[in-house]
Amino acid sequence: MAKYSIAIIGAGPSGYFAAQALQNLETEELNFSIDLIERLPTPWGLVRSGVAPDHPKIKSVSKVFEKVATAGNVSLFGNVEVGRDISLEALKTKYDAVILATGTSEGKQLGIPGEDLPNSLSAADFVPWYNGHPDYAKLTPDLSSDTAVVIGAGNVAMDVARLLALDPSELDPTDTAGHAIESFKKSKIRKVYICARRGPEFASFTSPELRELPDLEHTNVLINKEVIEAAIKRVGPEPEKHLKSNLDAMLKIASNELHPHERTMEFLFQHVPSSIDGQNKVESVTFSTPEGQKTINCGIVISAIGYQPKEQNGLKVESNKLTNTDGHIEDNIYVVGWAKRGPSGVIGTNKSDAADVAKLLVSKLSKEPKAKFDLGSALDAKIVTQPIWEKINSAEVAAGEALGKPRLKAISREDLLGLGEG
Repeated sequence: MAKYSIAIIGAGPSGYFAAQALQNLETEELNFSIDLIERLPTPWGLVRSGVAPDHPKIKSVSKVFEKVATAGNVSLFGNVEVGRDISLEALKTKYDAVILATGTSEGKQLGIPGEDLPNSLSAADFVPWYNGHPDYAKLTPDLSSDTAVVIGAGNVAMDVARLLALDPSELDPTDTAGHAIESFKKSKIRKVYICARRGPEFASFTSPELRELPDLEHTNVLINKEVIEAAIKRVGPEPEKHLKSNLDAMLKIASNELHPHERTMEFLFQHVPSSIDGQNKVESVTFSTPEGQKTINCGIVISAIGYQPKEQNGLKVESNKLTNTDGHIEDNIYVVGWAKRGPSGVIGTNKSDAADVAKLLVSKLSKEPKAKFDLGSALDAKIVTQPIWEKINSAEVAAGEALGKPRLKAISREDLLGLGEG
């Protein structure tokens, strides 16, 4: 029996699905020993720090991750950063293959004047801030104005706008970070614009998320009905299924009866930002629209126009992904998930993506596996193993239960590691 050693860098959805894909390819003649390396003390990636906290059902995929993690051939090495604690070159030498599942953590820039003003933020920072990611806990968004502008036309933009527009009490039964709930409860924001640069037919929202918006108890959601009807005419009588579903959901929102709520979330289409303006912080955004130039006064701008990988370990980035051919980068290095194809699709998209890359990897394995490498002995870091993570997880869940939440997240690395020692 040939037993190959595989290192997977990144313990988010694409990392776990890559491990699962390898497990599914095992035979009597072919086995894998998988080391899952994660720079944070906590695994699960965007399921923990990216999914909107008021959408807990999406997080149930973590049960799949735990099944993969405890199948017997996966070892978790949390709190270990490649490039700091061990080099990619060393992993490449010691393992039969290395899979990068590092995602796309940097927000794309708008490239307009004023983008660097205080309180002009990227969703790539704002989302992990309210989700309790240790690296973003010190972000201090100023929510003291009455109006916020979110720029983008995908689900991330919609999540950000919704979190700003809903009544903060709706977050009490969620695992939103405590510091974020406190800020939202002090927030003076009552009007949130979500501004898309193109028409409704080009938006990347998904219809289930759109259909949920009218259920917000304390917030009116506005869309100009004429704008949606014009888009429906433009796409013709037989649009693609997902596009028809999207436009139907938007039309339903546009037709909804308004209530005397003080909070409002409004969609604006064909609004191309040309500048963010203000003296010492954000005061307004200027847009180009079909009707001409338009300025919206606001105190905070959050851009959610996509993500790209960080340049690291000498690997090239192009077109919002690591340079690769069908998931193969070079030699015995592979890539999966958003780092492979760019930030597209939903969490489940990573499953089929990982399966394809795993098959390619297996087809390129040498006939003789390398000797098993003891990663733990090569590291000085305080490693979070699967049993330690299970302690952290149980402690957070127990603390949350007492408050009617799914979990109470520890935020700092020190606190997380402390829970693992308990």
